[in-house]
Amino acid sequence: MKKFLISILILASTTALSRENKLPPITLFDLGYTLKLDVKKASNIQMIWDHTHTLATLQGIVNRSSPRLYFFYIENDGVNIDRYWWNKYRKEEKWLHGADTVLYTDIVKLTTAFISDIKGAVVYDPKVPSTSNVASSVAGADGLIAIRYDISPGSLYSKLILNGPKIPVKKWLLKQNGTSLFTGIGTIPSTKRKSSGSAKNDAYLWFIENYVKTGRCNTAHGAYYIDQRWMENPRATRINHHTLSNHDFFVSRNAFFFDLSPWGDEKATDDASQQKGEDLKTLKEYLLQAYQHNDNGNKFTYLGGFPPWAFKYTRHAGGKHEDVETEWEYSRVISAYNAFKDADAIGFGALANASFWQHYPLQKTYKQRWVGHDELKQKGYLSKDGKLQIKGKNFFVFYVGDYDASSWLSQTTPTIWDDPNRGKVPLMWSISPVLAERVPMAMEYRRETATPNDYFAAADNGAGYLMPGMLQAPRPISDLPDGLDSWAQHNLPYYKQWGLTITGFIIDGEAPGLNQKGLDSYARFSPNGIVPQKVPLTLLHGDMPVLRSVWDVNEDSPAAAAKTIADQVNKRNIPFHWFRNILKSPTWYVKVVEELKKSNPDIELLDAPSFFELYRIYLKENKDAAEGKLPN
Repeated sequence: MKKFLISILILASTTALSRENKLPPITLFDLGYTLKLDVKKASNIQMIWDHTHTLATLQGIVNRSSPRLYFFYIENDGVNIDRYWWNKYRKEEKWLHGADTVLYTDIVKLTTAFISDIKGAVVYDPKVPSTSNVASSVAGADGLIAIRYDISPGSLYSKLILNGPKIPVKKWLLKQNGTSLFTGIGTIPSTKRKSSGSAKNDAYLWFIENYVKTGRCNTAHGAYYIDQRWMENPRATRINHHTLSNHDFFVSRNAFFFDLSPWGDEKATDDASQQKGEDLKTLKEYLLQAYQHNDNGNKFTYLGGFPPWAFKYTRHAGGKHEDVETEWEYSRVISAYNAFKDADAIGFGALANASFWQHYPLQKTYKQRWVGHDELKQKGYLSKDGKLQIKGKNFFVFYVGDYDASSWLSQTTPTIWDDPNRGKVPLMWSISPVLAERVPMAMEYRRETATPNDYFAAADNGAGYLMPGMLQAPRPISDLPDGLDSWAQHNLPYYKQWGLTITGFIIDGEAPGLNQKGLDSYARFSPNGIVPQKVPLTLLHGDMPVLRSVWDVNEDSPAAAAKTIADQVNKRNIPFHWFRNILKSPTWYVKVVEELKKSNPDIELLDAPSFFELYRIYLKENKDAAEGKLPN
């Protein structure tokens, strides 16, 4: 009898333990209908915006502590990206296997189902576009869902606030009679601060005064996504580039949201009322507040998003600056305040369910093997005494990019990574390790399915995209203390977890190039190599090989790409070459290598460890190359 009771107790204990570790029931909702609406109709544009925004803020609140709400939404090249990841991890022995699910098809019923998880709503002003971003900021801070004010029958506001569950409005970003709270005149409401003269900026300054300075916002996370001005030009690029689906993660992290021009030499293209450079002043105030709250920059600010160049702030929208120029200026500004971006750029910039996947359990480390000299001897690259024997040879490595954005990594996994020709040639997949914050499942899946020919390096410019020259004192723009030591400390745990020792590309842009302390910083976490823009052609810094980035190869035709590679190799007097490629498939790489072999058999593609180790040996054997004295 005692044995029977003990067995029952053990069984009960085991069952309780399994329940304890079991995922909660997961609610599913298909948001794909918003991608199929005719955007020639204003009411459809409003519906796309309202439904996606409200549900993204709901998801951020609901998924804050556990994965409970999942959307099917993003599509790319005929693949539903969210179903792809869902189906992958529903398989036996995978994370989501066996989890109970509930399906909803009605947005009102879905929202009502989670009524106890939210504290109410924040309602924003359709006449002041920036209030949509402020609403997402308030949503995260106060546990609210964001809803655009619209009293017309059939609007989401009408369905959720005036009728249906009648969710209480806890925060108004306009007056309750529908007139604007932020006008750009007088004093900013609920503050003692004089208006900036811009309603757009006043809304952000209101949030800074009431939430950032008072510690109600998590300044370790920020989000740069387009505001509701998107509705004026939804066809500027892909419909999902309102990027509202990206909000959920940042709402869950209680982040601050913004959409501000980085340019100080012109008015923001979306705000004719402001003084020149007003957006930049507000952006710098956000960044300085974040710096100060984040232990004076010892903790870096993680910024999701990217300048919405197809809509604002560039020549596309009546400005005077180019797209990449605007990308680099934004990077230069945020870097001056110890902030980096997870760069959800237009093209593949939409991401859903990051608040859900943030709970995916990763391993502590993902190791990679470095090449040994004995192995290089066996391959014939080194003599028995360890000297290079590569006369007449030229070696190159592909920087396989651009994977400095969670959205890009997630969307391209089924369309690029799963290419059946992957593994036929050695590729250096350059992925920012900080993407593990929002798409950990994509990071681990690539490691689990990598072939011996797939090697991983960090993308620009390490664990996050910033311009490291702007961390070096003296620091223009911010005049803050040198941030290089903090940058190294930030990168070390990411590089250790993901087994990284190479930084495949460093974008210097319009920032200063790396000085000696900057190079020292990278040597601490990227000892096997870096590829910056503003360094000598070759350099050995201590024991770290440094090679200047030279050429992008992105021709669609493999034959044309092979010719570009051969032409560039023939122009340079060193046997080591680096080429950057953007979103190319493994099939493309295989064909490029085949084309090269036809007419240039002495140009050889190497795996990343062999390339950088041989390059290091080359530098040690060639003093002028090691000291950066070779002609450019």
